[in-house]
Amino acid sequence: QVQLVESGGGLVQAGASRRLSCAAAARTFSNLAMGWFRQAPGKEREFVAAIGWSPDTTYYADSVKGRFTISRDNAKNTVILQMDSLKPEDTAVYYCAATRLPIATMPSLYPYWGQGTQVTVSS
Repeated sequence: QVQLVESGGGLVQAGASRRLSCAAAARTFSNLAMGWFRQAPGKEREFVAAIGWSPDTTYYADSVKGRFTISRDNAKNTVILQMDSLKPEDTAVYYCAATRLPIATMPSLYPYWGQGTQVTVSS
């Protein structure tokens, strides 16, 4: 079983940065690929970023590429989403997710999810 807890959400101004953290309770965190997804009101949950078993393997949605960075610390069972140059359209609930696959970008491939953390970007 894997339990995930996100933190770091809040209200920020456009252009600012925000750092989201996801703490995982898991026996073998290093064997989990981790993903960040987001869901805005009235919209479907969408992929943001993913990091594989190897921290060198990362994928990003085109909408965040160059602005967001995903990283992991296997010693602390933590995955980080560093968000820079935030835009109002980044406003959403951000979810951390885990899968035992080497890496994935589809929400349906992630069986473990956190409760989410709200990020609101004001213009």
